[in-house]
Amino acid sequence: MEETSREAVATAVQRVAGMLQRSDQLDKVEQYRRREARKKASVEARLKAAIQSQLDGVRTGLIQLHSALTDVKDIQSSLADVSKDWRQSINTIENLKDVKDAVVQHSQLASAVENLKNIFSVPEIVAETQQLIEQAELLQAHRKLMELECSRDDLMYEQYRMDSKNTSDMNLISIYFEDVQGLSDELAKQLWMVLQRSMVTVRRDPTMLVSVVRIIEREEKIDRRMVDRKKQTGFIPPGRPKQWKDKMFEVLEGTVSTRIEGTQAVTREADKMWLVRLLEITRKYVLDDLIVVKNLMVQCFPPHYNTFNRFFSLYHNAVSIRVKELAAEDLEANEIVSLLTWVLNTYKSVEMMGHPELHSECDINQLEALLPQDVVDDLLSKYVQTFTSNITGWLRKALETDKKDWQKETEPEADQDGYYQTTLPAIVFQMFEQNLQVAAQIDGEFKEQVLKLCLKQMNTFLIRYREEAVTYKEDHLRDRQLPQCYVQYMIAIINNCQTFKESINSLKRKYSQSSEPTDSDAAIERTLNEVAKEGCQFLLDEVFLDLEHHLNELLTRKWLTGSHAVDTICVTVEDYFNDFNKIKKPFNQEMTSEALRRVVVEYIKAVMQKRITFKNADERREGAERMIKEADQFKFLFRKLAAGEDTDRLCGAIAAIAEVFKLTDPSLLFLEVTTLVSKYPDIREEHIQALLAVRGDASREMRQMIIGTLSENKVSYSGVTQPIFKDITVPTITMTTMTTMTSMATAKLLK
Repeated sequence: MEETSREAVATAVQRVAGMLQRSDQLDKVEQYRRREARKKASVEARLKAAIQSQLDGVRTGLIQLHSALTDVKDIQSSLADVSKDWRQSINTIENLKDVKDAVVQHSQLASAVENLKNIFSVPEIVAETQQLIEQAELLQAHRKLMELECSRDDLMYEQYRMDSKNTSDMNLISIYFEDVQGLSDELAKQLWMVLQRSMVTVRRDPTMLVSVVRIIEREEKIDRRMVDRKKQTGFIPPGRPKQWKDKMFEVLEGTVSTRIEGTQAVTREADKMWLVRLLEITRKYVLDDLIVVKNLMVQCFPPHYNTFNRFFSLYHNAVSIRVKELAAEDLEANEIVSLLTWVLNTYKSVEMMGHPELHSECDINQLEALLPQDVVDDLLSKYVQTFTSNITGWLRKALETDKKDWQKETEPEADQDGYYQTTLPAIVFQMFEQNLQVAAQIDGEFKEQVLKLCLKQMNTFLIRYREEAVTYKEDHLRDRQLPQCYVQYMIAIINNCQTFKESINSLKRKYSQSSEPTDSDAAIERTLNEVAKEGCQFLLDEVFLDLEHHLNELLTRKWLTGSHAVDTICVTVEDYFNDFNKIKKPFNQEMTSEALRRVVVEYIKAVMQKRITFKNADERREGAERMIKEADQFKFLFRKLAAGEDTDRLCGAIAAIAEVFKLTDPSLLFLEVTTLVSKYPDIREEHIQALLAVRGDASREMRQMIIGTLSENKVSYSGVTQPIFKDITVPTITMTTMTTMTSMATAKLLK
């Protein structure tokens, strides 16, 4: 207490010191004193009130404890009296056992008396119930059946209570009521029959279906009551629990399964479209049935049955089982596609489970897949294998058919622009298009896979196509009279290459998501270009085989004295190019340019072969003028044929050589040759020597000087323009050749 007092004094001193820090605050001392006095009085009042409240609570608690003590003593006394009375009555209770047995017997007799009327009328009620079942009066029949079962069960229960081990009396009751179980089974059969025809029944007589559901609900209640009584007494009547509700769902599930399994009307042997028919019938049945369930059947079942979702699941499971069975069969390629298209697309579409009338009742996105992914992958793999095998065979047959057309005596058909073509590209890409359309029905990824496979097969096919074109040319060369339309069909082969390109690009635009070129694209492009260019080369070979005799006349004595070789060459080339005009771009342009280059090269080869050596200036002038004239003829012809910008340069090579021959002043020969070399830098020394040899008036010293000077000031070839002289070889005169030529000359003189 002293310490508390000291703390209080110290606190008060500190508080007073805080109030009187300035001299002007001394005037307010009295005011401070009154304020502190009021605070003290208030605190003391609150303290007194709190203490008084605590005291009142303690007083009340003491009173309650005293009352509780009194009550405990009274209870203790009462329990002692009860215990005393119980000990005194034990013998009395044992003496009442006979009374207890009499009460039980009285209860059984009372039950027997109560059911006596029903017991005697059992045969009559059984007959009435049987008649009601046959008349399809199911509710009334069930009411009678319940009366019979109730009488039987009550008698059995009382017998069980009296003597549970007395089986003879139990058997006697069972024998007497044995027809009841038969009636129950018969009624159950009628219920299941109604449920099996529920889709028809709910349309024609929905009250019948409602009656069936009410009966099953009654039986469910009785089952629950009997199960509860068994837990209490251990007794349950025979045939309980019936579990008709579970059986009802089993019957409905079997009905749905039978409905789905019964959709197959035909087999593959009878109809190749059997699977398409089967899937369409299944779609129609499922959709129609679910709409009936939603609009009619839901009203016949209690809400807690969740009827629509239950039927929705039943149909989904039944369809899934059926589809798995179909997937396990040995399906053909088109059947695999039909099945997968139906499973992956049609099933969840608005045509079936996603129908607007069903959409509000269920979420199709929650449905499990009809087929596991591994089964889908296996089917796709099987389809790809079959498709690969089939398309290889189709392409082989298409090519064989096209090859037969190549031997025809009639020209191939022309397209709307007049270009020759065969039916091969149309047949090939019709096959590709059909299969890609089918693949697109499955999904985009599979469509891309089939497109890649088509392009891969296309590349292999084009290699074979190229080989057959080469064989076609070789067979023709053995007998150039056959086939009669060789040129026209070779043109068609070339045009087919361009058609193939366009068709491939069209397929890629239509069916591919990616625009990036692939290795397969490059290989196909390369092969098509090779086939087309080789075809053009074969046609030019055909032209130059006809020109061979006339080309051999060039730069000979016969040519110098007056030959129509170049006129014939021009007429022949123009005649061929009337057919070549039916080659599609860009190959026709390339072919015309190549034809010009080959004509010029062959002409220059004739010069380099030194078939003639001019004897004097007149011959050189005459020969040069003839060469310039013929160069102009070639230029006119190939301009007419639209050979391209290189026409003047190529024909100019003949004119440039003619200028070398035409020169009359040998001292200017070096300058003229230098001009020729500057225009055509790919010309070589042996070409210059051959030209000087044909000219006939250049001495050895002059030739050596020209060649030496040109070697020192050699012009480099840039390779920008197409070379002319590069592939032209100059024949060398060996001893054997000289001996042969001498012998031929001697023989001619002797003749």
